[in-house]
Amino acid sequence: MHEFQVNVRFGETDALGHINNTSYFIYLEEARVKYFETLGYSMDVKKWNFILASTKCDFLSQGYFNQILTVKTWVSRIGSKSFQLDHEIVCSQRSDLIARGHAVVVYFDFDKQESAVIPDLLRQGLRENLVES
Repeated sequence: MHEFQVNVRFGETDALGHINNTSYFIYLEEARVKYFETLGYSMDVKKWNFILASTKCDFLSQGYFNQILTVKTWVSRIGSKSFQLDHEIVCSQRSDLIARGHAVVVYFDFDKQESAVIPDLLRQGLRENLVES
């Protein structure tokens, strides 16, 4: 499982004073990028091989400005050309579960403009973070 922390910025909140729903997707995207970096993938768009096929976020409780959140990420499914990352967003101070999300990521060959089989090295890295339910 991979974890990182984010401090909620004022601009990520809405008129009601809590985290705007779109901000959660930014946190989940950052979690995916940081997770890919742990697998050895750089953020060089010329060498990028991932596309997002689906993403979802369930909002379980409210988050607020200046709150410190921990975003937890793990692999829940590995297919031949895609895999699923699951996420939990937790208040670091109180350990309350704020949101739960997931994303289906496709390994993609941009030169051919088609999905591709996940390479063995990536598959091995994904398996090391696989949490089966």
